[in-house]
Amino acid sequence: MADDDVDFPPGDGPTSGISVTLTAGTLQAIRERVGKRGVSAYLEKAAQRQIERDNLDELIADFDKVHGPADPKAVAAKRARLTGDASDSGATA
Repeated sequence: MADDDVDFPPGDGPTSGISVTLTAGTLQAIRERVGKRGVSAYLEKAAQRQIERDNLDELIADFDKVHGPADPKAVAAKRARLTGDASDSGATA
């Protein structure tokens, strides 16, 4: 059975080499953070985070279809409770 026939969750399974094109500035910033040999691991983690964000965006969109958008004042109040910032309670989300 080939690796292409198996569904692996993000971050799991064997590694596979690909070609990626980045702007010079982006690549330079990554290398400054992780060095030349850490680029692949950095991009792997960045891709995993983006997949998590995309999945969350899809969940929020599905929720909004069923229940309507969140009330900005309620979101601001909950954010203030979570962060302990009472001055944020009147802000919009």
